[in-house]
Amino acid sequence: MMLAGAAPQRRDFFPGKVGTKRMGRGEPLKLDELARTSGEWLRGSGPESDIVMSSRVRLARNLANFPFICRANDTDRAEIERTLRECVARINETAKLQYVDVNKLEGLDRQFLVERHLISREHAESVGARGVAIDQGEQISLMINEEDHLRIQVLRSGLDLQRAWEEMDRIDDLVEDHVTYAFSDPFGYLTACPTNVGTGLRVSVMLHLPALVLTQQIEKVFRSLQKINLAVRGLYGEGSQAMGDFYQISNQITLGHTEPELLEQVGKVVPVILDYERKARNVLVRENHDNLHDRVSRAYGILQTAQTISSEETMHLLSSVRMGINLGLINDVDIPVVNQLFVHTQPAHLQKIRGVPLDTANRNIERARYLRRHLAKGKDGADQN
Repeated sequence: MMLAGAAPQRRDFFPGKVGTKRMGRGEPLKLDELARTSGEWLRGSGPESDIVMSSRVRLARNLANFPFICRANDTDRAEIERTLRECVARINETAKLQYVDVNKLEGLDRQFLVERHLISREHAESVGARGVAIDQGEQISLMINEEDHLRIQVLRSGLDLQRAWEEMDRIDDLVEDHVTYAFSDPFGYLTACPTNVGTGLRVSVMLHLPALVLTQQIEKVFRSLQKINLAVRGLYGEGSQAMGDFYQISNQITLGHTEPELLEQVGKVVPVILDYERKARNVLVRENHDNLHDRVSRAYGILQTAQTISSEETMHLLSSVRMGINLGLINDVDIPVVNQLFVHTQPAHLQKIRGVPLDTANRNIERARYLRRHLAKGKDGADQN
């Protein structure tokens, strides 16, 4: 991988045809089976995972000699998708990826991948040739024909930006061995959005900040982040709402900064936010313990007994339960169970797990049933049907 401003290393490469090699272990990715598991990043095993749900690094890349997606016609899109799909097949022995043709998926399956954080909403809602390559642990995702020709994403549990970056660097190098990226000496890697020009790197962490919300300090934190050019987004990235008190913190621009500088920019700020959140939790425990315990217990009780419940209310109540577990107020359920429920109670997941389409009312009933079944299992509830 080249840092922004480094001399480009052009490779003479002309993609040839490869066979119809399947991804991964010789079988296509089965979304129905994926719905009953959870990705490694939901395990709650990474550093600082009481507050940091996940670390994500993402690279934006475009192929030389093709127009950006916003100017590409159907023929261009198809050729870009074919070239990168063949590239995935070539690197597959090392990367262990499975390929999904997003253009052939039904709307429910595309929404399922969005809820899984494996593709973006824009990728799901787009049209034309496009795909995604995913590794078995759901830590690596290569989106083809999103806003850029290629978006490489690596997710890891907890605050683990350096290891996420190292894995990203490895995958990017594997891809660049087979294709030529659009690159400019003065600017670096060229991207569809000017804010990504340079390294093309977006570094982000997903934080669970319920105490800062309860103590009404969250807006003050956000204003401080904006002053140092960090963006704050909701659970599903740009344009999404902050459901369940989850917020994504990321760099806003890449031009003029190297990859280590961008990692450091985000990496230095996150511990400060963690300190604010922990102090806010300590204040709640010390000064308002009975009310806090009541809030957490009520949330847990509703989730265990509700007969119908919306997605929004579920996220809100799970947020209180997750904080309660970390504060020792709930001891019969583990964080991985709750982390999984944040995802598995989303609309597309419920329908994939149930195996039939569900309208809003029936989703609310099925969601309550799913919550009762898994929370009743307590510490043994994760990864169960």
